[in-house]
This record gives sequence, C-alpha cells and structure tokens, in this order.
Amino acid sequence: MSVNPGKWGVIYNPKAGTRKAHKRWKEIKEYMDSKGVSYDYVQSEGFGSVERLAGILANNDYRTIVIVGGDGALNDAINGIMMSNVENKSDIAIGIIPNGIGNDFARYWDEDLDYKKAVDCIIDNRQRKIDVGFCRYYNGKSHERRFFVNAVNIGLGARIVKITDQAKRFWGVKFLSYLTAFFLLFFERKLYRTHLKINGEHIRGRVMTICVGSASGYGQTPSAVPYNGWLDVSIIYRPEALQIFSGLWMLIQGRILNHKVVRSYRTKKVKVLRARNASVDLDGRLLPKHFPIEIGIKPEAVSLIIPK
Repeated sequence: MSVNPGKWGVIYNPKAGTRKAHKRWKEIKEYMDSKGVSYDYVQSEGFGSVERLAGILANNDYRTIVIVGGDGALNDAINGIMMSNVENKSDIAIGIIPNGIGNDFARYWDEDLDYKKAVDCIIDNRQRKIDVGFCRYYNGKSHERRFFVNAVNIGLGARIVKITDQAKRFWGVKFLSYLTAFFLLFFERKLYRTHLKINGEHIRGRVMTICVGSASGYGQTPSAVPYNGWLDVSIIYRPEALQIFSGLWMLIQGRILNHKVVRSYRTKKVKVLRARNASVDLDGRLLPKHFPIEIGIKPEAVSLIIPK
C-alpha cells in the first residue's frame, strides 16, 4: 500500500466516561475537512486497539500519525510505532489532539486543549525529535519491552492509576474516580520496600513513590527534558500528615524537588531490583509487576509535532 506522504493517519480514541464521543469526533472531523486536510481515520475499539492501529498505520507508510486522545492513548500509539517494521521511526511525525482528562504530555509542550488550535498546529507541522523511554522485564516466559514518553511511576503514582480504574467502574465518571483515589491514598500512605541501582549507587529503603521521567511526570520530575537523552528520577519517602499538604502545593507549583522527603537523580538507566507489592505504570498504563525492571532511554527516537 502506498500512501500520499502528506496524508494523515488519524486514530480517534473516545474520551473515557463521556457520552458525547460521536459529537466530539464530528466536530473535529468537520474542522479538518474545512481546513482541507487529507486524512484517513480509524476509531479505537477498546484497550490495546490504539497500539495495534498505530502499528498498522506505520507499516502502511503513513508518516503523520495523529492521536485524538489522552496520555494513555498516546502511550499505546508510541508502543505501536516503536514495535512497527519501520526502520527509522523518527521519520514518523506524531500529532496530538488532546481528548482526555490526562493530557500531561501535551501540556508540557503548551499544546492547546482546544481541538481547532491542535489541528492548526499539526497543519503547521513544526517537528521536534524526542526521546522515548523503555522498560524491560521478564514476564516468566519471555523478555518484554514497553515504551513511554512521559514517566514510569512505581508505588503511589501507579496505585492512583489502579484505584482510579477500579473506582471508575463504580462511579462511571473519571473525575469522581480521581477524587476517590486521592481520598483513599491520603489515609493509606503505604510504603514499599525497594532496592534500586542508579548511577552505580544502590538505594535501599521504604519509599512511598518513585517517578522516572523523560518529561514532567505529572509534576514529579519538573526538570526533565524529553530531548536531552537523560531520565530524571524522583524518590519520595514517607511524609508526615502535614507534609502531605505542603507536598501537594509544591507539586502544583513545580517545586516538589525542594521537599525534604524527596531525593532526585539524573541518569540514563535505572534498575529496579525490588519494589515489594508496588504497582507500576507507564504513562498511565499499568504494567505487570515482574521485578527486576530496567528503565532506559532511546534519544531522539520519534518526531513530535509541536506548537510554534
């Protein structure tokens, strides 16, 4: 199959928890048509389908792949592209039209959440090569590798994702699910026995959460830059009750690294030898817990379309 080099391959991932999925897509489609965009589009049909669709588009010579979705959908698409048969993955330009509650990676680039401005940005086609992180582990049968562009969370951050997914089945609304997760975790403040190796240093202890970020990591790695070939690591130990409120405020202000219970590192590789009973997620997608886990970075692996 030969595709016009300028044609977009659009993957539409309906926003979780909304009844206006078709109306939203109709508005986006009508705007792209009004701007004369040449595109083919497919709609995801459940968990895992975005990854499969992104791989199919990449293998069929689409060199502009647009994701209409949030961080989870973007993560799925990145994995589909990275596992495709395309020799030079950075030849593929990835565009984002934010369409989810979690749009942390788009916000890092000051992507406007308004779909019209996002479409205009993709039309302008200003590209930047970005790093892609990877996570390697053994699932008991074979060695697996998964990719990410924002962050890996181990412990609290991943636990929030897990509780949110469970609460969403009850509430049906993701915002209420997030509130439920934070309420439960405020009282829980669970610690995990961990053993990490960073820059040759063995780090052992009981920690609340670990974030390994190529980008902002939902505020936990605010100094991370997704195009410098490095990973930032934040390790958060157990805070006192009152420190939780100051920690949340510092997180919002982008100053979490100044908190007394936080230790930070910059590295190219992290080995998580143990994190007993801790959940793990990549860009909001839960990962099977199989330690040890090796986290690394592939510099300038893909191209992202960014605002001017």
